[in-house]
Amino acid sequence: MEHLKELTTKLEHAFSDRLVSVILYGSGVLHDQFDRFSDLNVLCVLKQVTPRELSEGEPVVKWWTDLGNPSPLLLSEDEVHRSADSFAIEFTDMKARRRLLFGVDVIADLHIDMKYHRVQLEHDLRSKLIRLRQKGARVLSNPEALLELCLDSVTTFCTLGRHALIASGIHPKSERRAVIWQLAHAIPMDVEAFEILLNIREDKSAHPTGLDDPGELFARYLDSIGRLVEFVDRLE
Repeated sequence: MEHLKELTTKLEHAFSDRLVSVILYGSGVLHDQFDRFSDLNVLCVLKQVTPRELSEGEPVVKWWTDLGNPSPLLLSEDEVHRSADSFAIEFTDMKARRRLLFGVDVIADLHIDMKYHRVQLEHDLRSKLIRLRQKGARVLSNPEALLELCLDSVTTFCTLGRHALIASGIHPKSERRAVIWQLAHAIPMDVEAFEILLNIREDKSAHPTGLDDPGELFARYLDSIGRLVEFVDRLE
């Protein structure tokens, strides 16, 4: 909490009257927001974003990212209102889970056309699946690197899975395991690979049941993601 307060103060000092909003969004807004598995995603809305703003904000961004947080998303107020069709997933997340830290809540009245949400969802799923295959092809003979690749991507695919539920008209749960079990019932698909990866993320010193062969885990993981892509592709 103190880091968020300090971030807001630093942004106010950096941008003064050009700062419109500071909004925390995503998993960090939930009750467990300060555990080590929740990213603190911050939207910083300015009256305009020019090289001047980037330069003046650089020390704040560096300080924040050095703490291990994602870089703040810098948008102008005009960009927020004009880009909901391009970033339908991100703005859907912001509307569902956000906390206003400073200024005006520019997300409250934002309209998101869900047809753009489904299109972006399929694009993101397909492109990230293809990228996962490309990276996996380079490390298939390296079990540690292959496992790390899966661990780095699993929360992203959980997020996209949650949006697949939204696109299908199912109200998603907030906790990742609950989401993947909702997917298991909706598609259906084998979600054990997701569960194993989430278990490892929460205790990397453990050797969870089911992790005997990272190559087999990777194969099952790819199959589950493929079924998720097919599910979204069939949605109207």
